[in-house]
Amino acid sequence: MKSTEGPEPGNHTLMTEFVLSGFSSHSELQHLLFFTFCLIYTTTIIGNLIIFMVTVHPILCKPMYFFLRVLSFLDISTASTVVPKMLANFLSEDRSISYIGCAAQLYFVIFLGATECYLLAAMAYDRYVAICNPLRYAVVMNSRVCHSLVLLSCCSGNIVSVVQTAWVFTLPFCGSKKINYFFCDIPPLIMLSCTDTSSYEKQIITATVLVIFTPFCLILVSYACIISSILKISSAEDRHKTFSTCSSHLIAVTLYYASGTLIYLRPKSSNSQDTKKVLALIYTTIIPTLNPLIYSLRNKEVKGVLIKIIAELRKIQTYSA
Repeated sequence: MKSTEGPEPGNHTLMTEFVLSGFSSHSELQHLLFFTFCLIYTTTIIGNLIIFMVTVHPILCKPMYFFLRVLSFLDISTASTVVPKMLANFLSEDRSISYIGCAAQLYFVIFLGATECYLLAAMAYDRYVAICNPLRYAVVMNSRVCHSLVLLSCCSGNIVSVVQTAWVFTLPFCGSKKINYFFCDIPPLIMLSCTDTSSYEKQIITATVLVIFTPFCLILVSYACIISSILKISSAEDRHKTFSTCSSHLIAVTLYYASGTLIYLRPKSSNSQDTKKVLALIYTTIIPTLNPLIYSLRNKEVKGVLIKIIAELRKIQTYSA
């Protein structure tokens, strides 16, 4: 870390690396935390890989399963961007991350997170068309539309991420290189800046509205229309099943958007860093673990195909034996 004189009072610093503080400085907790998050990460990878492979099956050729496959890929990528480095830090005294590595991690966290925000809105629209306009579902949600929605989500996420990452890493850093977090993120990084970040904080609020509030409002409108249609279903059993599915989806979506909002809407708020760490843990680790259960493994078609695949594998194993 080399010191250089800046135009403003105080020592500006040319950072070559940062140090991630992680969750706890208590050495006796490190191994427990390692095994806990290793289990969570393994569950995330296995669960989402199962969904990814099952939804490739020809029986599940509906747009909904295409979106679920993309969601599983995003969840695996998000967890893999954050968790492996966190696990390594639990077992190592050296918790440093290079300047370039920190910038890359921030880019991918924002890119994947923003893309998922837009994708969840696209998934809600898909459910709206399927339930509220079933006769035109195949026409409205054709392959071209589905691929366009995913591409638009990725492009929007990329633009947001490039802008945010560039803004953060053009800020002058001074003094400590210790990031009080378990990965490189906007709030802890701007806390290290030795310049006035008020204009940048306003820009973050604008980005939060575009990336989180707008898709979430679209999701709420979609589910309001869906619930209105559900109430018209004559069968009480069918109503209950559909409500159960919608409620679990909404809970997951609300947790995802709410945790992101509380972190980014006020990046320099008085909330303790421990609180922000828990919120960040929800959308980077917990939600990717829960999504396979919420969106797919409760689905009868997915479970049916999964059982069929397992039966076929057992037959192959029997024949080979």
